[in-house]
Amino acid sequence: MGTAAAPRRFCRCACFCSENLYVARYGLHVRFRSEQQLRQDYEPILRSRGCVSPKDFQQLLGEEATLAPEFLAAAEYSASSGADLKGLLQRLETVSEEKRIYRLPVFTAPFCQALLEELEHFEQSDMPKGRPNTMNNYGVLLHELGLDEPLVTPLRERFLQPLMALLYPDCGGGWLDSHRAFVVKYAPGQDRELGCHYDNAELTLNVSLGKAFTGGALYFGDLFQVPSTLAKPLEVEHVVGQGLLHRGGQLHGARPLGTGERWNLVVWLRASAVRNRLCPMCCRKPDLVDDEGFGDGFTREEPATVDVCTLT
Repeated sequence: MGTAAAPRRFCRCACFCSENLYVARYGLHVRFRSEQQLRQDYEPILRSRGCVSPKDFQQLLGEEATLAPEFLAAAEYSASSGADLKGLLQRLETVSEEKRIYRLPVFTAPFCQALLEELEHFEQSDMPKGRPNTMNNYGVLLHELGLDEPLVTPLRERFLQPLMALLYPDCGGGWLDSHRAFVVKYAPGQDRELGCHYDNAELTLNVSLGKAFTGGALYFGDLFQVPSTLAKPLEVEHVVGQGLLHRGGQLHGARPLGTGERWNLVVWLRASAVRNRLCPMCCRKPDLVDDEGFGDGFTREEPATVDVCTLT
């Protein structure tokens, strides 16, 4: 008898987050990359179907848009022919050139609010829940909410990868092939702060979702491989809807929450081409153990390798 064929891996088209979006109110499928593009391509037909006033159009944008126009523009530029780091840096905020920490809007305010409502409903339900990671006790794993595949995978594959390839080519930014996505919650009587640590990831996206709160700023030191002191760390305040991009090995933590609740979406971005050579947690060649899903991002296959992240 012949050897059984390996099961096929099914995929989705990268258009999920911006193409063929259905606007139920007006019975129309649209392509959304920016407000300007939407107006240019669809304003006449939208007007003919009742989207007439500025209020109607803004309500349409709020309902349909998930990703911020600035994020879409930066990702589109990064994937274009001739894109380079200098051009990309003009489209986002450099928080620290030395530490290579950047920020830009990622999600729209209506989407952040809608996601928070879903998170709270799930939190109050009787469904089984796992801890987001070994450090946080409160929050949600996005795959438990059913949002890992429909939201985070397209976010990584289509939008984050071209960005990260320009920002962090030495850290596997162009070779991201898995992730771990979770939301962390800080509130009185629950987690209020987070000690200094580094992530089990080559690169990290950290997006503030809300709610209203004081305190809780993030602070950053050097890469964990570099002996240093946190006497004068870089502190960064949260901006709802905006995401911080940094290297997974960057030491960081969260200051104590003052008042209110703080929710953040964290995506650990992983490149097996990098971590297959050296586990970022034990700093040795990984001793592989089979796991479910993406596991911790290691593979038994041998993808093309890249130069590991430097200490600069």
